[in-house]
Amino acid sequence: MTELACLDGRIAPSAETYVPATDEGLLRGDGAFEVVRVYDGVPFALDAHLDRIENSAANLRLPDPPRERLESEALALIAQRGGPFDGVLRIVLTRGGRRLLLTEPLPPTADTVRLALVTYSPSRILDGVKSLSYAGNMLAGRIARERGFDEALLVTPHGRVLEAPTSSIFWVDQAGALCTPPLDEHILASITRDRVMRLLDVEERPATVADVQDGAEAVLASTTREVQPVVVIEEREFPGPGERTRDAAQALRRHIEDELRTVSAR
Repeated sequence: MTELACLDGRIAPSAETYVPATDEGLLRGDGAFEVVRVYDGVPFALDAHLDRIENSAANLRLPDPPRERLESEALALIAQRGGPFDGVLRIVLTRGGRRLLLTEPLPPTADTVRLALVTYSPSRILDGVKSLSYAGNMLAGRIARERGFDEALLVTPHGRVLEAPTSSIFWVDQAGALCTPPLDEHILASITRDRVMRLLDVEERPATVADVQDGAEAVLASTTREVQPVVVIEEREFPGPGERTRDAAQALRRHIEDELRTVSAR
């Protein structure tokens, strides 16, 4: 099935859709984006993603995005894509004033993940922004894979654990508490992170690498991964999906299914 794009209201094959080279979204990474999970043609948490891209645009001083148009174009693009589409919808707003939506296949994801530590300093001026300036995140993942791991775990120069390049991290401490770093550590306000925190008792707690490695379990959570067990962080091996990991995965899966049924019934 051909993937499609919608650029400023015009739908065409993605491979035939172009943003001008003069757009500062390309030249300077000046823009905002969202990635929405689509299950069998139904977008999950679309309202929450539109809320966040509105917030990102406001923080970047982009023009106010036309929310109703974004929503209608998203649904029209998914419908025209056709088939039992199980993938993602990418929404991009650029400094050049362009509105781009694309359907994409779901990226391959293993059942478990092995993490390497990569030193990273978040840019505080971008707090609350899901920006197109993602080169640092992507480079961190490449550095991890060059070392033989699957993904990076971003850690400040002072040793505080933040997140993965495109995922939130949770861990279970030795007392059995499910924990995650707080947003004031300058991490992304992840929609999946928010859902997990609504569904389960979660403690927001700053953490060192030792805190997380000393935990009983660790997981990544994101739009495309849902809840993915971590089995290695550097030299520390975890014994596979534990009870709290399974609880989180099952709770999120039930929540997704319930919300999709509600959306489909409208």
